Amino acid sequence: MKEKIWLSSPHLTGEEQKYIKEAFDTNWVAPLGPNVNGLEADICAYSQVKSCSALTSGTSAIHLALILLGVEADDEVLVSSFTFSATINPIRYQKAIPVLIDSEKDTWNMSPELLEQAIQDRIAKGKTPKAIILVHLYGMPSKMDELIGIANKYKIPIIEDAAEAIGASYKGRPMGGFGELGVFSFNGNKIITTSGGGALVSNNPDYCKKATFLATQARDEAPHYQHSQIGYNYRMSNIVAGIGRGQIEVLDDRVAARRKNFEFYKKELGDIPTISFVEEPDGFFSNRWLTTILTDSFETRERIRLVLEKENIESRPLWKPMHLQPVFEEFPAYTDGTSEDLFNRGLCLPSGSNLSLEDLRRVVGIIKEVLRTKY
Repeated sequence: MKEKIWLSSPHLTGEEQKYIKEAFDTNWVAPLGPNVNGLEADICAYSQVKSCSALTSGTSAIHLALILLGVEADDEVLVSSFTFSATINPIRYQKAIPVLIDSEKDTWNMSPELLEQAIQDRIAKGKTPKAIILVHLYGMPSKMDELIGIANKYKIPIIEDAAEAIGASYKGRPMGGFGELGVFSFNGNKIITTSGGGALVSNNPDYCKKATFLATQARDEAPHYQHSQIGYNYRMSNIVAGIGRGQIEVLDDRVAARRKNFEFYKKELGDIPTISFVEEPDGFFSNRWLTTILTDSFETRERIRLVLEKENIESRPLWKPMHLQPVFEEFPAYTDGTSEDLFNRGLCLPSGSNLSLEDLRRVVGIIKEVLRTKY
């Protein structure tokens, strides 16, 4: 069998080892410690935010963000439909109601038009939404000026799901710090990884201070174990944070490599009539976490995907929208067919920063062969 080409595999440098070794040498293997503090400082500096709480996952960060904003049972939260389920699941942890908003066609992120339509309709029904969770899909920033303008107009706070977007920016400003709270993920397939982990960031230090308290089982200050509210085991460990410190040192290099992948695919496939790419609007800078293509039909998408799979190359369809998922189909949704069409015709191509030129040529060669009869 031919060597596997992964969609987005971890890319370590070896520099991570110095931080991990330090943790072992000093016996800092438990949660908290110098690596956790160091990673939080690194994230703040890179993302130009004032505070950070390093956590076990992006999912835990979203969950804590909802708690910090006071989201409770039966509250409504406006959220992108075109995303991974981890964006939506924490809303249900709180027994709140996700209100699913479709995408716009320029960036594939939350539609400002449908967002405002949903807000007006929910208010007319007597239910002012408690928060907005918007997603920067595949590392492409959302239309922040319009979305923030709408959120401010109706006084609804934004949680920025930048799980896929560290290293991306909007009008020169890094993603993650536009909302009341921002979320990063360092899962194994992300642009940088801690193997598993995430972070909550904010320009309001009180939020991250409270998040850290809740993430460490909400232990009150006392010589004994005392708890006056429910807490969670969501704090990142000092060893895992060491991996993150080594990774963030090369984040700009990883972004450059991912963007180079995109440019290669676009150069090789951009003239094929049945394939198109999502472009950066003026002022948008995508980290190109995953390079995605849009084909002319579901059938074309599947032909490409299945042949790549046969050749031991991992690809995957774009996210299946949450309003089409059995677990969320009962909840309110404001859609116009955009994300459903993207799901049916779109494909994520291998995009790791450790791909070789030979790997990339192998992928595009197969795609061209598949489509040779189409043009």
